[in-house]
Amino acid sequence: MKVTITGTQEIQGTLKKLANMQDVKNTVKLNTSEMQKQAQRLAPVDTGALKRSINMELTSGGYDGRIFSNIEYAPYQELGTRFQPGTPFMRPAGYEQTIKFKRDLLRLMKDKTR
Repeated sequence: MKVTITGTQEIQGTLKKLANMQDVKNTVKLNTSEMQKQAQRLAPVDTGALKRSINMELTSGGYDGRIFSNIEYAPYQELGTRFQPGTPFMRPAGYEQTIKFKRDLLRLMKDKTR
């Protein structure tokens, strides 16, 4: 699962002008962490291995956040197979966090224009 925010080139210039870039990094870190926790809450639990395997990673100097699971059966749990329906945990967490992340960035820009 990859969440991509489109229009980042346009928003990046505005953010550089209006916001402290450390605030942007903190917002990325906070939202990535919240998405990780939500995905862990939603993950189906049998042995708990899937839940424990959901990790976060910050790259590009803290401007990019990534949530992932290195368990080989994670995609089957998320998407299902022809024998069983999926139990989505990454997608719902990503959809919910995308809304919060956009709201946080907009609030950050509005705070700097006042």
